[in-house]
Amino acid sequence: MSPFTGSASRTDEWRHLRLTLDSGVATVTLDRPDRLNALTFGAYADLRDLLPELARDGSIRALVLGGEGRGFCSGGDVDDIIGATLAMDTARLLDFNRMTGQVVRALRDCPFPVIAAVHGVAAGAGAVLALAADFRVADPTARFVFLFTRVGLSGGDMGAAYLLPRVVGLGHATRLLMLGDPVHAAEAERIGLISQLTEPGGAPAAAQDLARRLADGPALAHAQTKALLNAELDMPLAASLELDAATQALLMHSADYAEFHAAFTEKRPPAWRGR
Repeated sequence: MSPFTGSASRTDEWRHLRLTLDSGVATVTLDRPDRLNALTFGAYADLRDLLPELARDGSIRALVLGGEGRGFCSGGDVDDIIGATLAMDTARLLDFNRMTGQVVRALRDCPFPVIAAVHGVAAGAGAVLALAADFRVADPTARFVFLFTRVGLSGGDMGAAYLLPRVVGLGHATRLLMLGDPVHAAEAERIGLISQLTEPGGAPAAAQDLARRLADGPALAHAQTKALLNAELDMPLAASLELDAATQALLMHSADYAEFHAAFTEKRPPAWRGR
């Protein structure tokens, strides 16, 4: 994402989510605990707009996405979204579905690692938000439900049919997207859907610990690693090797690369600067 901004000023208040910043770590909390953090049109739009804004900030090194209360996110609000979409024409429905995809694209494109801290339910769009993160840290209460077919829609919503096979394999992805059955924490860890399984109640703290580790590390290297993981998903090996070579040649001119050598020589920890 480009760091250059136009006339628009930075957003001072986000009405549909909670944002906190702490020394390079951004924490975004879905904050409708009475509705299991069900997403509204406004919540989708805020996520769509917030993530590029944080990417342009330049000081963010990691992001934690979590949910307040008993669960991570129960998906689109049945009344506020599903009920409303029944009255929309095709053009309006296409606008809405493109917006939800823009949220996933923003999660994948932002130049810093995203960690989903999952407890309780992550259903529908909530499951895809977690899926689009770079890491999923979850406690034993976590359960993922890709329930789109259970409401009469395609299981390939919001990029799920693209992302899920690449995380858990085509066989597991077909089962989860076709049947819409819950995947509890133990199975999710077994098939690779969870990056780290914590003790009960431990997901938020573990996600913050991981975010701090990433934020204190070589941010430029992390950003380029994420960019290559995204770009090379659909590349042949020869093109991937050439992109790797070009990327490494550029990074070998970075201050962080020189800093590693200086720190190694002087027998001290590197002071990463992210450039």
